[in-house]
Amino acid sequence: MKTNQDLAQKNNIIRAAVMGANDGILSVSGIVIGVAGATTSSFAIFIAGFAGALAGTVSMAMGEYVSVHSENDAQKKAILRQKSALQNNYHEEFDFVKERYMQQGISKELALTATTELMNQDPLGTTIKERYGFTQHHEISAVSAAISSMIAFPLGSLLPMLAMTLLPVHIRIMATGIAVLIALGITGFMAAHLSGADKQKATIRNIMAGVFTMIITYLIGSLIGA
Repeated sequence: MKTNQDLAQKNNIIRAAVMGANDGILSVSGIVIGVAGATTSSFAIFIAGFAGALAGTVSMAMGEYVSVHSENDAQKKAILRQKSALQNNYHEEFDFVKERYMQQGISKELALTATTELMNQDPLGTTIKERYGFTQHHEISAVSAAISSMIAFPLGSLLPMLAMTLLPVHIRIMATGIAVLIALGITGFMAAHLSGADKQKATIRNIMAGVFTMIITYLIGSLIGA
């Protein structure tokens, strides 16, 4: 049980870090490239990027905290609901679990045997897993997710900010764009790996989102600065 909890917490921290870094790269690159379309002042670009990174860090951390906390609250409510269901409609819950096993291709006799054994051992945990898809006592830390995101977001935002302010004016937009797309490809791949999604599609989707963001913000900046 302890090992499973530790693994869940570790995966949650990594997920929050990857998503935080990805958002930091994407959000701040959009800001600095947009401002670069309106002005060549490195100081103005840096200040805009810094303000965006600061606001994004707080927003991302609070968003992670609220999101994970809400998920934990929803699981607590599901547990209370299931306790009541077992007290009032035990046979209905028993039949539900048995039907779930039969839908997975298990024979009626084997499904009955498995359900009887599991319901005798842990009726609450068994029905929670089958009805809601989560395991009891595996609550994720909202604080850990928030801290992980709060650290990762500004680290991700450093790449576009430094590239845009330190590189020569005539190449910085193109060089920043290339660096950002490479970074987005890496974070998109990592996010897909953690979630079990299609890595190629997720990576391409993340890169295309970055391309779209940078093009739109640069054009808007150019129009404003014209």
